Amino acid sequence: MVVRTRLASILLPLVFHVLSGAVGGFFVWHAFHGERGIKADLEYRRQMADIETQLKIVRAEKANWQKRIDLLRGPDIDRDLLDEEARNLLNRVNKNDLLVFLPAPKPESATPRRMD
Repeated sequence: MVVRTRLASILLPLVFHVLSGAVGGFFVWHAFHGERGIKADLEYRRQMADIETQLKIVRAEKANWQKRIDLLRGPDIDRDLLDEEARNLLNRVNKNDLLVFLPAPKPESATPRRMD
């Protein structure tokens, strides 16, 4: 009798602590590696930084295009820009323009190259 009570008094707290540690470890692991854990949060923050960088680039490009559109609109049209756009649209050149013909770029071979 005494052996059973002593064994139970030792094993019950031990089993309780092991199970509590396992449950706590489960939640800690999911808090770090889970779908909404710390790693996922860091990945989302990195993606947001990349997207914000792309947004800044797109906004700068939009501002550049808006500036060019504003130069072509209204009572005061920038004649140089209008001339450039008309030549690009009509695929024409002026007789005083200097043309430089560059060789066509060679397509890269389909075989992979070794990186040493």
